Amino acid sequence: MNIWQTLGFSELFHQTASVLASTFAWWIFALLGYVFWHQWMHFVQGYFMSRTNWVLLEIKIPKETFKSPLAMEIVLNALYQTSTGNWYDKTWKGKVKDYFSLEMVSIDGHIKFFIRAPALYKNVIEAQLYGQYPDVEIYEVPDYVRYVDYQGNDGDWKIIAAEYGLTKADPYPIKTYVDYGLDKDPKEEFKIDPLTSIIEYLGSVGKGEQIWIQIIVQAAGSRFKKKDGTMGDWKDEGKAVIDALTKRNEKTPEGMPSFKMMMTTKGEGEIIAAIERSMGKLGFDCGIRAVYLSKKDKYDVSNLRSLGGLLRPFTTNNLNGFKPVTTTFGWSYPWQDYKEMRLNAKRKKIFKAYKYRSWFHLPRKLNPFVLNTEELATIYHFPGGVAQTPTFGRIPSRKSEAPVNLPI
Repeated sequence: MNIWQTLGFSELFHQTASVLASTFAWWIFALLGYVFWHQWMHFVQGYFMSRTNWVLLEIKIPKETFKSPLAMEIVLNALYQTSTGNWYDKTWKGKVKDYFSLEMVSIDGHIKFFIRAPALYKNVIEAQLYGQYPDVEIYEVPDYVRYVDYQGNDGDWKIIAAEYGLTKADPYPIKTYVDYGLDKDPKEEFKIDPLTSIIEYLGSVGKGEQIWIQIIVQAAGSRFKKKDGTMGDWKDEGKAVIDALTKRNEKTPEGMPSFKMMMTTKGEGEIIAAIERSMGKLGFDCGIRAVYLSKKDKYDVSNLRSLGGLLRPFTTNNLNGFKPVTTTFGWSYPWQDYKEMRLNAKRKKIFKAYKYRSWFHLPRKLNPFVLNTEELATIYHFPGGVAQTPTFGRIPSRKSEAPVNLPI
């Protein structure tokens, strides 16, 4: 005889209500405490970030850049900052882990590279860039987002936007510059740079149109729950993935090798090798979003598809790739969104998130994904002469003076 038959539904309901009523003060106190703590942390973190002095650095690239993306990988290592201070700094001052934004922008078809960072890292970033790219020019410039006043459907601008995520778990690597052979630094005519398609897209827009791409990064944290209940980072998740791929049959006699290891296919072996190589490098929590903006009379709806496939050159079927996870592409049927009210709200939300470089904190807090330095350098580096987009503004190559001991 079960409890329903013993007590009956009515008596069980009254007993449950009685227990809840007697413990009301406790659980409502716990709920209010959680809400207060949640809001307090948002408040102090917002206050801390509002007092942070940010700089936007524009990097102007010379006409001839022969460096492999490995040079950018070395630069990105300097952005791996893990400190968040002690408990007092985090809970009272609102200190957050330092984060940065790597940006590629086209304004009226003119392509620019930016890095947005806390001002205290300005000298560090400049030193790293000059060390790897001696001929670049770096300028601190006003933030370009301030010149676009997006007001939704009532304003002068129209917008298409997308936010991206990975197709598989974080430890699976995307297709990187090493897979394209750029680590061997081939001659320009033999280079296949996956970034070229993005550069061409950025240069395809005209006057009254803009494309903004931002990659927000910070040192990877611990979000993976291990079997023992503790939290691990993306490398612990990578070990779990490899363990699953190499141990198909774990019920083996003691001292005997796993049957799974003997059954591993060539493709699985390549996946394991790729994950292990990826885990050997520093990892960053990342968020990527792209925005197309235009004056209403210049609006080009084809950018819906362009943004959808923007990161496809870095995608592989057997490993990892990118997919849009949030878009402003709209709903399938008109009755799903009366007068585009929901779509307009989403457009404003993503625009505001781009403006504040928000991914890890409010106003738009989202789940990040992990890319290592090799993967980041593949997506964000300075292309060589293989990128021949006419509107890709480059500075003339520097010419040194003739040596003083030349014979006359």
